[in-house]
Amino acid sequence: MAETSGRNKSIDELTTEIAGSREHVARDLRGLRYELDFGAKLRRSFRKQTGSWLSVAAAVGTVVALAPMRKKKIYVDAKTGHKSNKKLAETGTALAVLKIAADFARPAITEFLKRRFFYSGAPSGRRK
Repeated sequence: MAETSGRNKSIDELTTEIAGSREHVARDLRGLRYELDFGAKLRRSFRKQTGSWLSVAAAVGTVVALAPMRKKKIYVDAKTGHKSNKKLAETGTALAVLKIAADFARPAITEFLKRRFFYSGAPSGRRK
């Protein structure tokens, strides 16, 4: 059951055995790559069974297109509905004013940051 140590084998026998092992590993690796190449398997399957693939794709498309869309029901209380619209309008106005103010302030902020962090104090032609 146990293998012999191999000390009695000649160098030629050992190199032949190593070459055979390499070929066996290479063959197994090629087989593994073949089995794991799912893209090629899918292409081969589509070539062999084109009709089946097209009919399944059409069935899935039909189910997706004809599936009833879930309608979302929104319940609004008549007493508070008007107040929420007023708050929404106020928020929109505030955001618009804030954006306009930010657009006007952006050049000043950019100049401040440039002077604060990127200006070294030396004239631009004599930087070291």
